Amino acid sequence: MHWTAFLTCLLTVSLMNQVSGLETVTGKYGDTVEIPCNNGRVTEEAVTFVKWKYNNDGNILVKQTGQNATISNDVNYKNRVGIKKDFSLIIRQVTMADQKTFTCMVVGKEDIFEYPIQLVIYKVPSQPQITNQTTTMAVGKLTKLAQCRTEGANPAANITWFKNKTPLMADGAAIKITAAVVVDKETGLSATTSDLEYTAVKGDIDASFTCQVQHIRSANMDSSPLIFTVNYPTEKVSLQVVSQGSFKEGDNVTLKCTADGNPPPSSYIFYVKGEKKKVENSNTYTLTNVTRANTGEYKCSLVDNEDMGDSVSIKVEYLDVALSTAGQISKRLGESFEVTADIEASGKTQTSWRKGSIMLNGQPKFDKLKYSDSGVYVCDVSMAGLKKTKTFELIVQGSPVIKNLNKKRDDASKNKVLICEAEGFPKPTVQWSVNGTNVFEGDHVDGKVEYRITIVPRDNLTVSCTVSNAFGSVNKSINVSPLEEDQKFDKRDQKDDNSDQTVLAVGIVFGLILAVIVIGVAYWLYTKKFRQGSWKTGEKEDGSAEESKKLEESHSQKADV
Repeated sequence: MHWTAFLTCLLTVSLMNQVSGLETVTGKYGDTVEIPCNNGRVTEEAVTFVKWKYNNDGNILVKQTGQNATISNDVNYKNRVGIKKDFSLIIRQVTMADQKTFTCMVVGKEDIFEYPIQLVIYKVPSQPQITNQTTTMAVGKLTKLAQCRTEGANPAANITWFKNKTPLMADGAAIKITAAVVVDKETGLSATTSDLEYTAVKGDIDASFTCQVQHIRSANMDSSPLIFTVNYPTEKVSLQVVSQGSFKEGDNVTLKCTADGNPPPSSYIFYVKGEKKKVENSNTYTLTNVTRANTGEYKCSLVDNEDMGDSVSIKVEYLDVALSTAGQISKRLGESFEVTADIEASGKTQTSWRKGSIMLNGQPKFDKLKYSDSGVYVCDVSMAGLKKTKTFELIVQGSPVIKNLNKKRDDASKNKVLICEAEGFPKPTVQWSVNGTNVFEGDHVDGKVEYRITIVPRDNLTVSCTVSNAFGSVNKSINVSPLEEDQKFDKRDQKDDNSDQTVLAVGIVFGLILAVIVIGVAYWLYTKKFRQGSWKTGEKEDGSAEESKKLEESHSQKADV
């Protein structure tokens, strides 16, 4: 009783000297916390004992000078507390239950002091968790997208929603955000949830949504981004041709119908030459092996709204070429002949003619056919990626003609070579009137052919060359003499040549003499005519006399010089 009365007295005195205001110590949930007594300024020599308590009446421990601390039987602290040399209270594994006011009561030799300290416990919240997430949102419709949750925090965490890193602000209409905080009865820790309701627009396609957990004791924590499918009705239908460029007959043309709605329609209606073609689970329609009849306008539309559609025009290019003659055609030598090309096309064409590999200036036209006109003629017509080629073969026929028949001597032997040059088509065959060796038949080119035969004449003889084909035959003869006779003729020809040269020289001299005589006679006649002019009038005569006198004086002066 005595000790209790003493303490009561001291406590009454000390309350008058107590420092106003409450200090705070912060501890992390689950860690060990040190609560100082008067900021560590209490020394063992100045006190009789120190007592720690909580909420004014909850005793924790007492430490008398020179003795070990005595720990109370309080089940909350019996096994978790201790005291340091400077009388600081140690609490291990703090929980939310330890968030209270602790008081250090110091009993000195003359006074009693109490130092209350508020212990605040904090705990960092967990990473944000997304629950109740939807996958799609419709344009113009308020949709609950997801719930963001964090737990195990003290104080309670805050949650903010972001779209493309921009905070979302609730407006009660297009955007609604509902937040709630729930405290766990056992741990005293808080769980925060935030529900986002959002009205989508078309611009939200591929938009990224995140929630962020904010807490005073930790850095901000972001959730994984959320991407939602945005559904919206079709506002426009487009029809296009898949393959660009011009189309020609025989091609396949694919039409593609698209709608800007999401999800896109699964079926479409194609209008092909006035007929409706419904296509299921596809948005394409293919016209196969098109012709010029497929040229025109095509349309597609939605199945449930035929007024919403689009159209496109298709032009199928075509090119038809026909020649006035085709295949193989035979004409007679000297006839006239002309070929024309009939062209039908969807555009401007370019036409070229060639004979084999030789380009022609225009379409074939002949006033008088020759054998060299025979050949294969090609007509090329092109237009916008299209090309048509037509050909015909012209054969010029005629009865054979011998153009030349001559002979030549083989200087190395006593042989004579006879050469028969013929024309005709089909190729003429040859028949010689004599037998010989080295019979040669040349190529048949442009109706011309050369035949050769080698003979050794013993006497003067006449040799004939006969050529023939389906249109007739013709022959020609040539006189052939032995080699000895040719040598005699060569000598005679040489004498004749010398005589001819002598005659030629005499003729030239005679011609020069005759030219001099002619010039002299002409000069004499001219002089005579000039002098006769003075006989007609006296004036002319006097003038002439005076001129003659002057002329004589002039000659006299020249002589003196």
